[in-house]
Amino acid sequence: MSPSSVHIVARDEHILTVQEALEPLYMELEQEAEARLLEAAVSAGWSAQEALEAIDELKRHELESIATQH
Repeated sequence: MSPSSVHIVARDEHILTVQEALEPLYMELEQEAEARLLEAAVSAGWSAQEALEAIDELKRHELESIATQH
């Protein structure tokens, strides 16, 4: 590539925001974590419904904790 054909993107010209770039990975990791939690709970004898309710409760506590920190 010749130097004239290389376009350096300035910091304020990014096409994607950091959030847009990281969101797919974040969602994938969140789904993987939830699947592992569900699997562990079911293996421990919980029903899938009980496990999902417990995971939802954990998420609520996490959000409440974050909200009270700010």
